[in-house]
Amino acid sequence: MIRRQSAVAILAIAGAFVAARAVAQQPNPDPRVGLRAGWWNAGQAAWNMRLVSTSPPPKEFIPDSAGDFGYMNSDIAFQGHYVIQGSFRGFQVWDVSNPAHPVRTTLNICPDMQSDVSVFGHLLFVSGESVDGRIDCGTQGVQAPASPDRFRGIRIYDISDITHPRSVAAVQTCRGSHTHTVVTDSRDTGAVYIYVSGQAPPRPAQELAGCVGAPPDQDTSSALYRLDVIRVPRAAPERAQIVNRPRIFEGLMKVTAHGMAPVDSAQATKTVDSLKAAGAFAVIMEDQAFVLPAQGFVTPLLDSVVRARGGSGAPTAADSAALRNAVQGIVDRMMKGPATNRGPDQCHDVTVYPALGIGAGACAEYGLLLDIKDAAHPTRIAAASDSNFSYWHSATFNNDGTKVLFTDEWGGGVGPKCRKTDRPQWGADALFTIANGALTFAGYYKLPAPQTDKENCVAHNGNLIPVPGRDIMVQGWYQGGVSVFDWTDAAHPAEIAFFDRGPMDSTKLEIAGSWSAYWYNGLIYSSEIGRGLDVLELQPSPLLSQNEIDAAKLVRLESQNVQDQQRIVWPASLVVSRAYVDQLERSHGLSAARLQAVRGALSAAEGKTGAARSSALNALALQLDKDAATSSDAAKVKTLATQLRDLARH
Repeated sequence: MIRRQSAVAILAIAGAFVAARAVAQQPNPDPRVGLRAGWWNAGQAAWNMRLVSTSPPPKEFIPDSAGDFGYMNSDIAFQGHYVIQGSFRGFQVWDVSNPAHPVRTTLNICPDMQSDVSVFGHLLFVSGESVDGRIDCGTQGVQAPASPDRFRGIRIYDISDITHPRSVAAVQTCRGSHTHTVVTDSRDTGAVYIYVSGQAPPRPAQELAGCVGAPPDQDTSSALYRLDVIRVPRAAPERAQIVNRPRIFEGLMKVTAHGMAPVDSAQATKTVDSLKAAGAFAVIMEDQAFVLPAQGFVTPLLDSVVRARGGSGAPTAADSAALRNAVQGIVDRMMKGPATNRGPDQCHDVTVYPALGIGAGACAEYGLLLDIKDAAHPTRIAAASDSNFSYWHSATFNNDGTKVLFTDEWGGGVGPKCRKTDRPQWGADALFTIANGALTFAGYYKLPAPQTDKENCVAHNGNLIPVPGRDIMVQGWYQGGVSVFDWTDAAHPAEIAFFDRGPMDSTKLEIAGSWSAYWYNGLIYSSEIGRGLDVLELQPSPLLSQNEIDAAKLVRLESQNVQDQQRIVWPASLVVSRAYVDQLERSHGLSAARLQAVRGALSAAEGKTGAARSSALNALALQLDKDAATSSDAAKVKTLATQLRDLARH
């Protein structure tokens, strides 16, 4: 126990050192501040990374003006040398064989919100949650309150020929699919499972049988407070169906969460009042003022008002005024569900780590730790809440599953939440350690550069960069850009690289920025909401060496869905050894003279073959065992020695 505590203390000291070094290294003044605004010609700033290419969206996905919700790019998935990019307009596929010049190979028009995408073998899964999404992907929408043409759920495509996706199934769910997660089960290799996170209000039973909007204590078949689990037979995806609806939220109660910043509350109220006075149907939603669309929303509500008073024909001015005054309450009830002391009734996103049998649910008011060993029957292990969080959005485990990071999407991604006046604990990442099935808070990470009030900015989607010996993450922050940070010491996370653009518009807030920024096979791919697809590359620096970057590039995946987290395994390589040596130099874990000797020994071993090479590596490992006894970073020295012995066996 004493040794374990000492190792933890050493890691904490090393982590604090890295954080302090990162702060000292950051450019001052920060070049992200004061960037020129523009849609296609915005100013750019980068530190320790470079922009390889930007591929604009196709004309079919470009709105008349920037920031149109109907055309937003969303999440991305990877297969081979393809990037599959979702959009509120459908999805597209990029061939990134040459990352400097991606080529669009596929364009699938299918308007829906938000077209979250995942891939598994020859199957592509796409989420749908729109009020007017159609089964046939038609662009005309759906007008009727209940219609057999409406689609909400998971679309399944056969992408055996990725240039010509073929629709093979559409699994309807009561609340649609805002996001979804692909889950594998080693005991059921003939199928793949999908966890569906639906946030829309339950559909009427007239549209989809079995959908119930009452809470579970009133009707046990309620579509609320549950996770839909779909089983997809790999050889017969057309037989995909819901096989379980676990209530992983059972027993969770409402918790205190922060609301709007005072400046936002005052401005939103003023804007809504002005819009209503002009005749619009406006509400405050996700901290922002919104004008509600007539198609699929206002029109059916007005028809309901007419019917409620026993009238017929077109709505009157009095009907419109009544709805205008009542619509905020209607939207609030839709967003929050029935008045109750219960906690969350859905997750926004679930990340699974099948190799470890665990999952993490980011579920509105809570972050959940899940047992997913039986993929069809996930259960809750632990739950954490945080009054500094507004909306638990997504999660990422570190590689050994001893930590998990949750994001707070304060403002729903459409608000400027990275201003100088915004608290650093709000709209940030919360970092937790995991031990004995419990979550323990460790610290926060928030984008360190202030953004303007014309830039939507908050913590969003990212993943691990596979640098051995460190927990490093790349993350999209909408118009805050792309941030890379080290959270090896969860109490002292520190930024080590970034890329950012100026606002879309200098006069008003337009929706844009990095929805997702993911590392995949050596590069970072960022789904830019309004500007297309960015490809970025890390550059070496005192905070991240070339050896560390090269070691990360050794990890190659055949496909990647970030929410289906894969265990990172590094091949036996001297590059990995040199990455560890660089880390020991950074942490002062060995003296300069000893580091020079270790590097010399590695170079000498590299020039040998067969038994001579193995002997040299084992000899160096033995010397490092002795070094560990006096090192201030003993754990890293031992890791290096173990890696060298593994390398000697290959």
